[in-house]
Amino acid sequence: MIFMNTLKYLQTHEFLLDVDLWRLFANLEELAQTSLGFVNSLFTLIKDYVDASETSPSMDYISVLTKYFRGNLCQSHQTYCLNYSAAVFYLDSLRQRDDFGIYLKWCEQNEQCRRLHLPELLVAPLHRLTRYPLLLKNIWKRSIDAAEKIMIYSIKEKVEKSIRDLEGKVKWLDNFQKFRHLQEIIVWPPLWDRDKRFFIPECLKHIFKEHMAENVLSPTNRHLLYEGKLTLAESTRFLDVYLFLFNDFLLVTKTKRNKKKVGGSDTGLMCPSLTPELQTVIKEGGSCTVLDQPIPLDRLVVKSIDPLHVSVFGLRNAFLIQHENRYRQCIAAFLLQAQTENIKKTWMVQITAAISCFTKNQETKKISLFTLPAESSEI
Repeated sequence: MIFMNTLKYLQTHEFLLDVDLWRLFANLEELAQTSLGFVNSLFTLIKDYVDASETSPSMDYISVLTKYFRGNLCQSHQTYCLNYSAAVFYLDSLRQRDDFGIYLKWCEQNEQCRRLHLPELLVAPLHRLTRYPLLLKNIWKRSIDAAEKIMIYSIKEKVEKSIRDLEGKVKWLDNFQKFRHLQEIIVWPPLWDRDKRFFIPECLKHIFKEHMAENVLSPTNRHLLYEGKLTLAESTRFLDVYLFLFNDFLLVTKTKRNKKKVGGSDTGLMCPSLTPELQTVIKEGGSCTVLDQPIPLDRLVVKSIDPLHVSVFGLRNAFLIQHENRYRQCIAAFLLQAQTENIKKTWMVQITAAISCFTKNQETKKISLFTLPAESSEI
């Protein structure tokens, strides 16, 4: 709150006006009020019980717990937590500025911050949310009323479910944001640019409507398992490539960087889960151009290459990717080189595991498809 209120004050005096309060602090003000209200109500309840005579009845925890945990306490935490990873990434981009650095140092000198930096303070609400079930469990243990114990336990279960739902939402949101950025950075050239063997007259190009990249890179049922930078050996040169291994296909792209610096790019809009290599490409206004069609995992073969066979070409840590058609004929091959032997082994293990998992899933689908359902008793 010290950092947020200071920033508000500076912005009223026309400093740091371009800093987005919501992207940095989200609903922190609402969360602080709700959390403080819960703590005050709980401590007031305890204080009234202690100040009363020994003949006073047991504490009525239920009213306080029900009001907040079935109210907006968990919802406020969820809203904040869903913005947390983006807020930390946005903060990293702002800390490079001198004026923002001065603001941070001034706030850190406040005694209430206890020498903690803003990233350490921003994570505190996440820790608090995970401790609520422990608090409820301790109250449940010390309760002596059976009906009260049942009620407290149900509230604890609700809070734990809320945390599990939040974990799922955070993973889904990170995956969605990452795929959205991949859609922007991955370029799908048309057929005639991708393969010079095919001649398409200009008057007929409108017929070839490529499948939209937005649909190919849909995060609905697709997950990015592994990615990284490798070197592709071509007949006359070595090419820097970037591979994306999804749960159902492999995509080989070549990275293209703009030599001219792109001004005014908002690095804070980038997804925190993007690799440093992709972040650099985005900052430089570059892209990843698809070299060939996606390779389905059930049509992909990976082979390790003996150094003796390729050492004459100056290749080390090499392996081969083959794309086979439905008749098991090789229609494309990529001779790739990793920076180290360990990176090569990691790639081969990741691809092999992805193929195995994809094959098992396909077999399971086939079995469920051909298995007749049990006859209904109502027929």
